[in-house]
Amino acid sequence: MFGPFEVRAASGELLKDGRRVRVQDQPFRLLVVLLEHAGQVVTREELQHRIWPGNTFVDFDSSLRVAVRKLRDALGDDAERPMFIETIPKRGYRFLAQVSPPTSRLLVAAPPLPAADRRRGSAAMFIAAILAAAAGIAAFAEWGRRPASALGDKDTVVLGEFANTTGDPVFDVTLRQGLIVQLEQSPFLSLVSDERIQQTLAMMAQPAGARLTAEIVLAICERTGGSAVLDGSIARLGSEYVIGLRARNCVTGAVIDEEQAQTARKEDVLNALSRISGPFRRHLGESVTSVETYAEPLAEATTASLDAFRAYSAGKRALSSMGSASAIPLFRQAVEIDPGFAIAHALLGRVYGDIGEFGLSAESTTRAYELKAHASRIEQYFISTSYDLQVSGNLETARQTSESWAQIYPRAFAPHSFLAGIILPALGAFDRAVEESHKTIETDPGFWVGYYLLAFGQQYQNHFDAAEQSLDEAARRKLDVPEFAVERYDLAFLKNDQAAMDRIDTISSEKPETAYLLDYHRAFVLAYVGRLREAAALAERSAALARQSGEQGRPAQFLTAEALWDGFFGDTAGARRSASAALAASRERDVEFGAAMALALAEDDTRAETLADDLARRFPEDTDVRFRYVPALRALVDVNEGRALRALDVLQLTIPYEAAPPRSSMHGFFGALYPVYVRGLALLALHRGADAAAEFRKIVDRRGIIVSDPVGALARYQLGRAYAAAGDTIKAKSAVDEVRALWKDGDRDAPIVKDAQAR
Repeated sequence: MFGPFEVRAASGELLKDGRRVRVQDQPFRLLVVLLEHAGQVVTREELQHRIWPGNTFVDFDSSLRVAVRKLRDALGDDAERPMFIETIPKRGYRFLAQVSPPTSRLLVAAPPLPAADRRRGSAAMFIAAILAAAAGIAAFAEWGRRPASALGDKDTVVLGEFANTTGDPVFDVTLRQGLIVQLEQSPFLSLVSDERIQQTLAMMAQPAGARLTAEIVLAICERTGGSAVLDGSIARLGSEYVIGLRARNCVTGAVIDEEQAQTARKEDVLNALSRISGPFRRHLGESVTSVETYAEPLAEATTASLDAFRAYSAGKRALSSMGSASAIPLFRQAVEIDPGFAIAHALLGRVYGDIGEFGLSAESTTRAYELKAHASRIEQYFISTSYDLQVSGNLETARQTSESWAQIYPRAFAPHSFLAGIILPALGAFDRAVEESHKTIETDPGFWVGYYLLAFGQQYQNHFDAAEQSLDEAARRKLDVPEFAVERYDLAFLKNDQAAMDRIDTISSEKPETAYLLDYHRAFVLAYVGRLREAAALAERSAALARQSGEQGRPAQFLTAEALWDGFFGDTAGARRSASAALAASRERDVEFGAAMALALAEDDTRAETLADDLARRFPEDTDVRFRYVPALRALVDVNEGRALRALDVLQLTIPYEAAPPRSSMHGFFGALYPVYVRGLALLALHRGADAAAEFRKIVDRRGIIVSDPVGALARYQLGRAYAAAGDTIKAKSAVDEVRALWKDGDRDAPIVKDAQAR
């Protein structure tokens, strides 16, 4: 006992004047350790050893601060004027109050101590004795209630709906989403994603967004190879709300665990859900240490506003069942109700990015990053990685964050998908990207994204057959999304399979969700073979379809592509016109780079340099901007103005990154290996034909990265010029013949096409 407080170690209870004080397990264990050494400084190292064992992956400093804060809250203590817990800077903590054993509630196993003995040693011995006795009692109690069928670290669970009999619709979506937030904090548990649930519902001939009843959830669990289903309930009992959770074995239906809590106020229902989520996780098989470390209450991890959380929950459901555009107004409503709702800002940023609204995406993602302290650990990882990918552009930081995320949450899908789909390919680490794609599939073998990322990783390595096989494996699993058709079209182009391209075009053109993407890629193929007028018309149709589909940011990218096509093929007036139109529509990072590159190709050097300076100023950390975009632009201006040697010096910056696809290539299908192309032009200007040929050869040989970006065709044209400059007439003629054949139906008024045909 100390002051008005009493500690019951066996039951994990803290009482004040005989009434129980709510305190979580980890702060309670911290209190016990401090009481063992009352009056002495307990070092941070000792606390780490006692409360966070060496095999626990945890941010110790953050976790200790949180535990101390929560313990002080429970005791009503003040860090500035402490009565109980004193902070010893850079060393640890000391318990200040006198400690005595309770005179009337001694545990049976505790040795009797004289009430008058107030020495610190006696207090420490008393606490140690209680702990020794309590350990056996608690272990027996835990063993007695631990289910025989608790989950293992390879099991997955399906989360169903909450049965709501209160008559209040506010609980219809919020409680399920609240439980998701609680359970996703667990490094141990693995939930079947809502996206995969929606795919499974479609295969079951159920409508999108169908209610996840007990019968449907069991069927989903069986189809996805899950181990357990989780569901809940909320009911009124007089003036009280009663919340229940239940976990059942997916095959036998046997109950694994049940938890229940009551609360008097509607506003406290989410807090009650937080209280019972910890025991629920423990009885599903998660360790006590893990639950204590990764268990932020909902109000701290999300929002204290039930209305904001309701809008957020509805947005999450809309995102998984109807797509990004439908979720935007709901996430926007959530942040309007609670402007401090960090993860709602982050997901609003994500869905804006999904529809090509990159400026709005960056704005929302930045706000989330500023608020990330008000999110759970796993959400902080998501917010930080999103910020580096969508705002700062710092790919190395994004890589480090995602790798740490995957280490702490080995069963999480997102860090592997970020690494496989964006970060590692953009850093040129294609082998590792393929490895991470396989991990993505292992994490969720029924979700299409993993196979899509794997196909891209294999394509980047020029393994086109393997990429097709990855898509075929997804098809065998009955996974089909519009993106697969577009990827198959690109693979068919890379394999020179015109029949397959035509077949995919015929099948997919009737599907609105596929048509605009496929039209855009078809436009690139037309531009690649020099049919620029047809390409521009198709790109404009694609832009119109994109607007109809809610993809408001895409048209500016399409205008940028047109500007680049004109610039590469020597139509300076067309390049300047389309670049100006693109910049009028958007100043997004990749649009600005593509437009500036088109202007530089059209020798509008002043505007190109101005845009390069703007990119460098706005995105000082961005990997693409620093090591690809700006050096390529400045070097091309140098080549235009007769400073080829200086151009080569500028391009030294790009060497570690230039052979990888930048985000402009992933988003807009342009920009890959442009620094290599500019280096080739600089070497040609210096009459170093053999060296120039080696640069253009790099582009020709990396077809899986270039695909149908016309820079690949122009590299073949420049390769012929380089061989001629080197005096290799045989190779020069072969390259020229290849380009003539490629552009045989090209626009005769395009200067480069005309020059190739005249050679």
